[in-house]
Amino acid sequence: MDSGRGIQIPSRLPLLLTHEGVLLPGSTVRFSVDSPRNMHLVSQRLLKGTSLKSTIIGVIPNTRDPEHDTDDLPTLHKIGTAGIAVQVVGSNWPKPHYTLLITGLCRFSVSGLLKERPFVLAEVQQLDKLEQYTTPATEGVPAEEGELGELSHQFYQAAVQLLGMLDMSVPVVAKFRRLLDSLPREALPDVLASMIRTSNKEKLQVLDAVTLEERFKKALPMLTRQIEGLKLIKKSRKIGPDNEKRVLSVRKGGVFPGRQFNLDEEDEDEDGDDTAALEKKIHGAKMSEAALRVCLKELKRLKKMPQSMPEYALTRNYLDLMVELPWSKSTKDCLDIRAARTLLDNDHYAMDKLKRRVLEYLAVRQLKTSLKGPILCFVGPPGVGKTSVGRSIARTLGREFHRIALGGVCDQSDIRGHRRTYVGSMPGRIINGLKTVAVNNPVFLLDEVDKLGKSLQGDPAAALLEVLDPEQNHSFTDHYLNVAFDLSQVLFIATANTTATIPPALLDRMEVLQVPGYTQEEKVEIAHRHLIPNQLEQHGLTPQQLHIPQDTTQHIISSYTREAGVRSLERKFGAICRAVAVKVAEGHRVTKTEASTPEDPTQQEVYINSTPYSLLTVQGMSVNSISLYKIPIFGTRCTNTDITSSMCYPDKAVPPELPIVIDHVALKDILGPPLFEMEVSERLTLPGVAVGLAWTPLGGEILFVEASRMEGEGQLTLTGQLGDVMKESAHLAISWLRANAKTYQLTNMVGGPDPLEATDIHLHFPAGAVTKDGPSAGVTIVTCLASLFSGRLVRSDVAMTGEITLRGLVLPVGGIKDKVLAAHRAGVKRVILPKRNEKDLEELPANVRANLDFVTAANLDQVLNAAFDGGFPGTASTHTHPQLSSKL
Repeated sequence: MDSGRGIQIPSRLPLLLTHEGVLLPGSTVRFSVDSPRNMHLVSQRLLKGTSLKSTIIGVIPNTRDPEHDTDDLPTLHKIGTAGIAVQVVGSNWPKPHYTLLITGLCRFSVSGLLKERPFVLAEVQQLDKLEQYTTPATEGVPAEEGELGELSHQFYQAAVQLLGMLDMSVPVVAKFRRLLDSLPREALPDVLASMIRTSNKEKLQVLDAVTLEERFKKALPMLTRQIEGLKLIKKSRKIGPDNEKRVLSVRKGGVFPGRQFNLDEEDEDEDGDDTAALEKKIHGAKMSEAALRVCLKELKRLKKMPQSMPEYALTRNYLDLMVELPWSKSTKDCLDIRAARTLLDNDHYAMDKLKRRVLEYLAVRQLKTSLKGPILCFVGPPGVGKTSVGRSIARTLGREFHRIALGGVCDQSDIRGHRRTYVGSMPGRIINGLKTVAVNNPVFLLDEVDKLGKSLQGDPAAALLEVLDPEQNHSFTDHYLNVAFDLSQVLFIATANTTATIPPALLDRMEVLQVPGYTQEEKVEIAHRHLIPNQLEQHGLTPQQLHIPQDTTQHIISSYTREAGVRSLERKFGAICRAVAVKVAEGHRVTKTEASTPEDPTQQEVYINSTPYSLLTVQGMSVNSISLYKIPIFGTRCTNTDITSSMCYPDKAVPPELPIVIDHVALKDILGPPLFEMEVSERLTLPGVAVGLAWTPLGGEILFVEASRMEGEGQLTLTGQLGDVMKESAHLAISWLRANAKTYQLTNMVGGPDPLEATDIHLHFPAGAVTKDGPSAGVTIVTCLASLFSGRLVRSDVAMTGEITLRGLVLPVGGIKDKVLAAHRAGVKRVILPKRNEKDLEELPANVRANLDFVTAANLDQVLNAAFDGGFPGTASTHTHPQLSSKL
């Protein structure tokens, strides 16, 4: 490299093709390499070379390396920069690549390509003298004369003027001033063009300027522009020392420890305006004194912080959130109780307890304006309207509504937020919800609070303790905010299917309101008030096109759905609407025409194009002029009993205009055969079968208990996935019956007084795949075994529930309303309940109390007497119970 002509670069150089940046002589730039040819250059030349010469490569700007090494090379830029690779760093993520740190040495031109694979190797010709970047200005470099000398002097003075406008106390600025004095004048255009803010296009112009005079002419306007930008900034606002220091930032690893000047006046002005606007918003947010103090402190830090720092964006996001939170914004409550009652009645049928609680809150708010928001918890089976009634409460109060789904949440940070020290930190769902609704007194629905999880990230149920405690939530502290926020005006409504999985401490903070399932009459009313109109609207139908009578609705409820809520019922209506919508969209119409009268008009089979159809009568017209609309019956045949004669032809042009009436025949065609049947009486045909009542999170259910006996050694076998408590109830029942066998005339298979002597008993609870537990099946097991040992049948219309003791007492159990509604749905006529559950009957609807015969029993003697026709031997006379009536 060293010769008589001065320092020379090798005549053959491997070429690095780049399109991202421009390397100028005297500057240092970092390049990312991931294309095939460039990767081969690094791996085969830079990493394997052992001499200084092997680290010198040529950088060709404005040229993209092809993605595949089999592709042809694009046209290379005519001028490149020879550079020395200072650092090579490799990585495999997100894909294999190298990062090169290259310092520019001098310009060169490409004379010719020697090879293109595996990397580009070219014959080059050096254009610059390397000595100008290594020789100090005082060592014998002749002074330029004429125009070149004048341009050099102007450029030097402009550079000195630029540095004079910056703060010389900053070490970087002082060091750059010393280097400026020691550099040769001919090196200044390349060095300064690489440091000041310029585009790649402008840097390319400087690189392409081969002569020194042309180089000064290209770089001088760029330097002048930066000086004018600084003057404009100083004129528009007074900048202090802190802001002056921000003007110059450092590019690490360069020949000079300087970075590009941040002199874009537009960005500076916008940043200043944004900061001033943010400060104005902070003072106008009417936040608490502690929050205002924290915001002003963070704003002061933000003003001193360069935008390039990662913490700048975090601090700015924090301040934006603090400004957007509704510290003092609230909506005015609608306290008209009469209007609220009307609105709630229009939105929801039944649910009297929930409606009464909302009206009580409104009444108290009229008398006391500073009332804290109540914390309610609606507990009931799915599909009974817990979530939708929360939305109606918000509309009734005139408040904003926000729903937070808590099902499956297992991280306390979802409630309290993340601390701002973490990457990607964000506030919790409570604060995010307040930001969304933009008021501080919304209605928050905490959905599925019983399905919260727990993990290594903490317990969200414990985090909710502060949110749902009226004595603490006036100063709720989110980890992200780190200042207190007042939640006392928020109306929290939690929903759950069961309280068993809610921690006791959390349950204690909420006012629990039970939401039981609906009776059949309530479901019919809900269907015709809400479900059917909603499904008609969703499927583009009108009441003039489809009519579902009440008896059809009752048939769907009893034969196709058996649930506490109405979700399955709504899906069945959706299926009916879809079937009708298909025929309406196709425009089929069956038209009545003149034909001969058949011998038996009541059994007329209708076929259209050899396809059987169910004819649905259209109401509102006489038989002589009636139009009949058809729905395919999917492989079955149907008879027409509404007309005396007909010949049917499809008319595809005219859509139906009158309501299609869905009868039981069409119901079977659309929904298939009934899914549920009244099986209670059918299964009680042998001794040793009784019907109990069970409670589940999905509502009440009837529970069959079956027993059989065979010769054996007196063993008891229990099957049906029973829990420990239910197994203990079975052993209690056996012990009590053996102790009272003589009193009730119970015998074994050979007539002996001990029912278990030489006899094995098998007790089974059907639906074996379902886990069962609890003490409430005790009376059912006693009745089942008493029927087996006595050989008498239990009444087919009776169901029972209650816990037993060894002395024969019947203890109270829970879930009475759900259990009684399940018995009512199953067609049971008599229900046996514990005496101490008599108070729970007051919550039952009046029509259910009227349709069922309730027997309240204090001991097993009364249970057996009520469960068998004509009483049971050894029991007292028939138990009478007083008529119950509500006091409200």
